[in-house]
Amino acid sequence: MISFASDYTTGAHPDILRRLIDTNLEPATGYGTDIYTKNAEEKIKKACKCAGAQVYIATGGTQTNQLVISTMLNDYEGVIAADTGHISVHEAGAIEYSGHKVLTIPGHMGKIDAGELKTFIDTFYADDNHEHMVFPGMVYISQPTEYGSIYSKAELTDIYDVCKKADIPLFIDGARLAYALTSDENDVSLDELCNLCDVFYIGGTKAGALCGEAIVFTKNNMPKHFITLVKQRGDLIAKGRLLGIQFETLFTDDLYFKIGRHVNECKDKLVKILKDAGFEFFYRSPTNQQFVIIDNDKLKELEKEVTVSFWEKYDYDRTVIRFATGWSTTDDDLGKLKDILEKLF
Repeated sequence: MISFASDYTTGAHPDILRRLIDTNLEPATGYGTDIYTKNAEEKIKKACKCAGAQVYIATGGTQTNQLVISTMLNDYEGVIAADTGHISVHEAGAIEYSGHKVLTIPGHMGKIDAGELKTFIDTFYADDNHEHMVFPGMVYISQPTEYGSIYSKAELTDIYDVCKKADIPLFIDGARLAYALTSDENDVSLDELCNLCDVFYIGGTKAGALCGEAIVFTKNNMPKHFITLVKQRGDLIAKGRLLGIQFETLFTDDLYFKIGRHVNECKDKLVKILKDAGFEFFYRSPTNQQFVIIDNDKLKELEKEVTVSFWEKYDYDRTVIRFATGWSTTDDDLGKLKDILEKLF
């Protein structure tokens, strides 16, 4: 079996594993106060070129989304997201469990529209009964989105303008940010991203780390007593070095961006293989996730040799599936996939 199911199905990049082994017997203070975590935070701040940046490294994507949203919102506020947004669909109600409603608006291949966002907020405040309703207190988007699409600088600027006028923060989920930043279609650098939102995170889990997401508060706006709030929510680990060492490594010698470029290069090869096999694309994204339509009987045959992700039913006879490249994808993997598809189709 070969796997194109996701970008976190293998362990960690060898450089990270080596660094974890090399530092294994060195004593370190706990809860993210160790030298490795401090080094990682400084390296991330330097990469962001953001004077007001404050960094905290959390364990995973769902934890990060819940931490940021629940600590930045008032009790009576909810978070606006695309109806296809990760917090809306695939986080088991983690945001609602923290006491905050997810307020959905239409997603367009994963992206929200600034005009529709403004209309949603304006409509809320135009309702005379809005004091009896959940207030829109934050906007959540993903870069890239759950469909692999990416926001342009103009789109982010327009969305952030709406947020600033409404006096609510913009939060960007960067679980796969490495693949947006290194996409051929991207026009937003990491430092520019800092100027286009109030908080975002740099995903490690889906970009070569064993685990970990680096939250960046861009306006010196980390919530008061954030570490205490993190511990209350069960995400403050004693061996914070585990996270710090990984991000220290990812932000040494451009490794994070090298991984992103490798994964997108593999994506380009994957797209050609899928096209040559005759697949109809449901959505051909500019990043590492590719969505194709396949007959159900062919899918059963494919799954005997290749692991892919179910996305949604297209119709009675066909299914949308996702292929994803990752840090460990090799030319050998792609060659095997090509041979399997040629045999199958």
